[in-house]
Amino acid sequence: MIFAKPVTLSGKYARLEPLSPAHESDLIEAVKDGELWNLWYTSVPSPDKVGAEIQKRLGLRDSGSMLPFAIVELATGQAVGMTTYMNIDAANRRVEIGSTWYRRRVQRSGLNTECKLMLLTHAFEELDCIAVEFRTHFMNRQSRAGIERLGAKLDGILRQHQISPNGTLRDTCVYSIIASEWPTIKAHLAYQHDRPRAG
Repeated sequence: MIFAKPVTLSGKYARLEPLSPAHESDLIEAVKDGELWNLWYTSVPSPDKVGAEIQKRLGLRDSGSMLPFAIVELATGQAVGMTTYMNIDAANRRVEIGSTWYRRRVQRSGLNTECKLMLLTHAFEELDCIAVEFRTHFMNRQSRAGIERLGAKLDGILRQHQISPNGTLRDTCVYSIIASEWPTIKAHLAYQHDRPRAG
């Protein structure tokens, strides 16, 4: 029995749908918005590697360790980024939400909050997860602030956890939300999501 089956999650601003090669052209356009691949502390694909990244994620899906999504903006009908359930641990009902990126235009928007709300709701209420994890580079202050705004707590820092593509050593910040915290965090995210936004 598959723990995390492909699913489509829909909200007011975005739809999370199973990633496929059909999303490649939109995602190439999206990654160019802000030249996201040039951020040294992230692992966003360059435009010529988007297709390979899609295939990599689909391979991990087939092995049962990842469930990848395309993030589709409802206002335009275009894919504006990618996200996943990754490091799926079915035996312990744990997933990590990660390998996420958005085109610059929709970063720090209601769309981002909504996507996290949909992913967390599905993880805790449909998959019955006991914990959901987030990991990011110690130097990625924007990502760390975003994770902390969700209400996730820092479990610890894995020092010299990985060797980055540029040869530097990555310290990884590990955050989590546990099942007992979910009702409070859900109320918090729903409040943020429903607040009117300027501009």
